Amino acid sequence: MNTRRGHWAKRGKAATIACGLAAILLTAASSDEAHAGPKPRAYYESTGEVIWEVPVGEKAIALTFDDGPDPKDTPQILDLLREYDAKATFFIMGRKAREHPEIVKREALEGHEIANHTFTHPVLVRCSTKQIRKEIEDTQEILTSAAGVRPVLFRPPEGFFDSRVLEISKQQGLKTVLWSWHHPTDDWSRPGVGHIVRGALGDVRNGDIILFHDYVHGPTQTIAALRQILPKLAKDGYRFVTVSELLRGKAQENQAERMGATK
Repeated sequence: MNTRRGHWAKRGKAATIACGLAAILLTAASSDEAHAGPKPRAYYESTGEVIWEVPVGEKAIALTFDDGPDPKDTPQILDLLREYDAKATFFIMGRKAREHPEIVKREALEGHEIANHTFTHPVLVRCSTKQIRKEIEDTQEILTSAAGVRPVLFRPPEGFFDSRVLEISKQQGLKTVLWSWHHPTDDWSRPGVGHIVRGALGDVRNGDIILFHDYVHGPTQTIAALRQILPKLAKDGYRFVTVSELLRGKAQENQAERMGATK
């Protein structure tokens, strides 16, 4: 089961209550079921409806940051990313973007990808269809205004989704993106810098999507962990790219293979 559920039950209490009247209770026992609903992950990957990672031929990975922007932590993360010429994807809450549009603008200006993470961070499968649509649409408008570019990626809070969530996100022109489960950074729970580093650096593969947070309750450990993670991955030859860049790279590889097959 998703160990973040207890954390978010407290942190997102108001948002959870707001969607509670339309509750669709989660009873799945496995990670696949808990995240992907009644269909297995393999189905969503094969259809391209949901992305967990993007296997590519080159040594490129995508660092992603959820739940910001935070006025203290996000600028420090941006400074560190700039030091390593690293581009990241920020899955941003609409409420916080409205409070700190200048940080969202900086992220976009520095070449990072701006992505949708709902307005208040509710567990969307417990929301009505109308509530899901409002959470995503309102955030799209706020991020577009702040960044000057309309997001094309969406990450459902806690990674929970159902067919309604996927359909509404597609209607907004959004691709649903989760993260590589074999990188359990767990930085939201502040498990210790060493744990975060090991989660990020263990079993690294081309095209991985690694989950971090630029907002957590309490003092962040993510920044200290990044000071070890970034130089190690850079030394190993990895480029830090946005999720959309990974997707474009994969599309180019597929096209090259098709062209080679027709010769």
